[in-house]
Amino acid sequence: MASIYSVAQVNAYIKNMFVQDFLLSRISVRGEVSNCKYHTSGHIFFTLKDKSGTLSAVMYASHRKGLAFHLQEGQQVVVTGTVDVYAKEGKYQLYAREIKREGAGDLYECFLRLKDELEDRGLFSGRYKQPIPKYARTVGIVTSETGSVRHDIETTAARRNPYVQLILCPAQVQGEGAAESIVRGIQRLDRMGLDVIIVGRGGGSIEDLWAFNEEIVAQAIFDCRTPVISAVGHETDVTISDYVADMRAATPTAAAELAVFDYTQFSEQMQVLRQALVRGMGRSLERKRYQVEQAGMRLRMHHPERQLNEKRQRLIDMEDELRQIMDRRLTDRRHRLALLGSRLDGLSPLKRLRGGFGYVTDSAGRAVESVEGLTEGQILGIRLADGQVETCVRKTERLKTEG
Repeated sequence: MASIYSVAQVNAYIKNMFVQDFLLSRISVRGEVSNCKYHTSGHIFFTLKDKSGTLSAVMYASHRKGLAFHLQEGQQVVVTGTVDVYAKEGKYQLYAREIKREGAGDLYECFLRLKDELEDRGLFSGRYKQPIPKYARTVGIVTSETGSVRHDIETTAARRNPYVQLILCPAQVQGEGAAESIVRGIQRLDRMGLDVIIVGRGGGSIEDLWAFNEEIVAQAIFDCRTPVISAVGHETDVTISDYVADMRAATPTAAAELAVFDYTQFSEQMQVLRQALVRGMGRSLERKRYQVEQAGMRLRMHHPERQLNEKRQRLIDMEDELRQIMDRRLTDRRHRLALLGSRLDGLSPLKRLRGGFGYVTDSAGRAVESVEGLTEGQILGIRLADGQVETCVRKTERLKTEG
């Protein structure tokens, strides 16, 4: 099931899309003034219209300095400002910073035509953008030699990293011949094999910034083998150079921060990494030392002499154990033999004969155990304890036994 969003979330998302669009952050719109209302707070609310549609607009009191005449119904004007979303009501409107009477909008039409043409040719495509080096050592600057841009970049670079070399190629940034001067500066610095180039100037009107909207400047930036940062005008100013450059900076100071890495922060990071490396090496050495000790112990345990001694001791233990087993078994056998001897002695006929008994046999040497079968005159033998007697049967008589 598709995700469900709140109205506020949708409005916020659309507002964010407007904020990220460079074109909408600095746009000039031509139209006829309608529904013009001056608020008691000083704000001016009005609508721009043409044959095809209308656009709500507002100029806040803080921007009234950008209005040199009294705004009235029906006037043909060019309004420069930002198109943004009023999230509370879910509608977009033009926030005016400057309003001029009809005539100044021709340059903007040229800007749009060239922008569309260069975009169709692929000069703005992200696949041609080069990454800005993270640790640049040489930075080229194409700007006016006397402008504030040079000072801002040099001051920011010196604060962040005094070891980075800055190479200024002075260029005319406004007026006739400015575009050619900027192109020569870009090409000259590109041949020097620098790490990054900053191209820019301070803020101004669309006429003041027009050199950076020229096709030859855009083509020079596109052809430059060195990564280029565009820093033209203020944050709300957008030029063709911003679109074609590898990166756009809102201000010259921001451009210097993008091009020059912070040496202090870098040193602190290196110190942290160095300490982490030392700790890691220490832990690694400790593990290796422990592994060596364990290997040494295993080697000593498996030494042939140790094994031989262990086998010898085991043999001695087994010999003692065997002897003890044999002794126990011999003792047991002797005891059993004594019992059997005693029992056998108790069953010995000779012992009975010594008690006054005799052992009677017939002539064939068979034991006579009953009077049955004996006849008068039959010769019998009687074995006594100390000799043997031969006798003759004179009479037999069977005795009655009890039970």
